[in-house]
Order: sequence, then structure tokens, then C-alpha cells
Amino acid sequence: MNTKLLISPQELTSVLAAKPLQTVIIDTRSPEDYAISHIPQALNIRDFFTYLLENSSPTGLQKLQAHFTEILSGLGISGVESLIVYEDSFNQGYGQSCRAAFLLKYLGCADVSILHGGYKAWLQAGLPTTNAVPLRQSSRFQLSPKAEMMVTTTEMLAAIDNPGIIKLDVRDRDEWLGLSSSPYGADFCPRKGRIPNAVWLEWHRLMSSSADIATFRSKAEILEICQSVGITSHSTVYIYCFKGSRAANTLIALELAGIKARNYFGSWNEWSRDFSLPIDI
Repeated sequence: MNTKLLISPQELTSVLAAKPLQTVIIDTRSPEDYAISHIPQALNIRDFFTYLLENSSPTGLQKLQAHFTEILSGLGISGVESLIVYEDSFNQGYGQSCRAAFLLKYLGCADVSILHGGYKAWLQAGLPTTNAVPLRQSSRFQLSPKAEMMVTTTEMLAAIDNPGIIKLDVRDRDEWLGLSSSPYGADFCPRKGRIPNAVWLEWHRLMSSSADIATFRSKAEILEICQSVGITSHSTVYIYCFKGSRAANTLIALELAGIKARNYFGSWNEWSRDFSLPIDI
């Protein structure tokens, strides 16, 4: 990802002042929350969170690429801009801003940052908000997929018995234990359980919360927590959750700590629906 993975509210105001025409802010919250108030000039793209990958086959990935190419083009985003994404709060939005950043980078955007602390941090800093919706002329998004960022189901299956690749499950506890199949309901997916030989590290653990604002822990803290499940700075990690969102949040944390990781974007939503794939319960 970008060398500037995270950007503070104060840094964002400086960026906007320095290059307002070359900067695009993307709000990943619900349209209802966006309509109440948002960062000035922010565009609402909820699909970065809600879109479910049909499957990680070439056809499924092409559909994902086409879907977001149409959305981004319609909003006048070409992909060469400085893009800053945000959600309300890191520990409540299931990693949605990180999922947006991951998808933007996967689609070919080179300059992508995440507002550290989210909208709550912006509000706490006393910075301005609006309910006005910016108008932008459509453009042509320059799609350039980065296939190496996305773990496919085929790759995950091949990695199950490979001790050199750590399969990291970052879902909530009830999903890991097989009590629920998703955050959308216990029986949203047809099967409960986990990918064989996976280790578990609940995504919340890599963040801390101060004054109700969640932020990523320090590099040293992240490394210490990861080491508790056998992950070091030399590990290769495939991360999964339900739909690649909490996995994207964890991917950012690991990258901050210098750990090489990839996102199995289809995650449990895809894996559980293919009954030919093995699971542990």
C-alpha cells in the first residue's frame, strides 16, 4: 500500500489546502449518515463496504472491476488523484474504510490513505462538516488491477497444508467458534466453521480506543500480539474474515508493523458456499 497509509485529520486539512483539485475524499458510511453530515467535498461510496464478491474466479473478479470502474467514473475519479477514505469509527464499521482503501489499491490507484480515527476523530478535532453533496463531472477511471493483492480461493486451498503460509482468521469470536456464519446473522452462510489450519486473531485486538476513538496500535504492540499466534515480521500471511473487510483492517495493521500479508477477499462468504471446500468446526 501507500507509504502514507494513515492520515490524521490535521494532515488532511493541510492536503486539502495544498492541492484541493487533486484530492478526493471518500465517505464509506451509510447514505443516511452521509446525508446528515460529512467532511466537506466528500463523496459517498457505500458499495466499497456492501459489495460482495461473487467468487474469486477470473469472471468474478472482472465483475468486481467493472462494477467499481462504473461507479468511480461516474463520480469523476480517474485514479490519479490523492484519495482519502474514511468511516465513522474503526472499531464499529467492520473495517469498511480499510476495505475501500484495499479495493482502490487493487483497482490501480497509487495514492490512497485512510483517515486515522475516522469521522469521530475529525469531529473531535473541531473541523468543519456539511450536508452539501459535491457535484463532479464524470471521467474515465483508469483500471489497472493488482492481482497480487488478492488471494483467490484456489490459492487459499493450496495454502492449507503449507506451513510457510499462515492462514489468519480475524473474525469475531462466535464466527471462529462456529456459532455464527457471519455478522449478518448466524445462518447467513450455509456453513459455519473455519478454514483448516487457520489461526485466530480477532481484528479488534490490533486497535486501541481512547475517548471512543479507535486507532491502530503501535508497531511494537502489533508485533507482540501477532507473535502470540506465531506471526513474525518474516511471516507470509493470508488473512480472511467474512467478506474481506475486517481482513483489510488487519492487513493495514500488519503492514504498519512490517508484516507481509495478502487479503483473501472472498473470505468465509465465498469459502462456505462451496461445499467441495474443507472446513474445521
